[in-house]
Amino acid sequence: MTTVLTVAAVVIAILVAVMVGFVIREKLRRDRLRRRFGPEYERELSESHDHRAVERELTDRERRHAGLEIHPVPAEVRHRYATRWTEVQGRFVDFPGPTVMDADRLVTSLMAERGYPTEDYRQQLADLSVEHAKNLDHYREAHRVMERSVAGEASTEDLRLAMRHYRVLFEDLLGPEPDQRAAGAVDGDATGARSPGAESPASGGRPARAGAAPRLNGTPNAATRP
Repeated sequence: MTTVLTVAAVVIAILVAVMVGFVIREKLRRDRLRRRFGPEYERELSESHDHRAVERELTDRERRHAGLEIHPVPAEVRHRYATRWTEVQGRFVDFPGPTVMDADRLVTSLMAERGYPTEDYRQQLADLSVEHAKNLDHYREAHRVMERSVAGEASTEDLRLAMRHYRVLFEDLLGPEPDQRAAGAVDGDATGARSPGAESPASGGRPARAGAAPRLNGTPNAATRP
């Protein structure tokens, strides 16, 4: 009888240990996903109210993302895109609607340059959420305004805000300049009002050195500010 009780106690202890381990493992996984996806985790949860379903979806996104060849843009490509953004932004005052469409195309082009598939908007959101979750709502809002603009339903103020939303994701995708990236520095506030190629206050008003990629955090000319 004593042996039976001992065996039963051992089995129960093992089952409890397994259950505790499972609970701890699930909590660690949930915490990791919350940290990585941030607002995207909460957004998905608000739509499904099912933690397990949300975590399966986000884990699937991680697996798919791991199979993509995502890479930073080289210095010369970064310079080209920064210059193109300045050109697009400069057309806003005269052509706000077409400019927002151009901004959408430029952001999509940069996604492709980084290695993201761009055929499907919903898939773009899912793929971007793995590394750019904190700025996805900017992209969603900009895209909504762009679609309303095509239907003739967006005001100039809507379009101006859409440009700012596109810019946040554009800067996030573009990343810091190579020298700052190597040093682990952050290339300014993504929501700042300064534009590519402008003088930096930190430089005492001196223009950027020749050949350097235009910064996306300079002071904009009033005529080009969306």
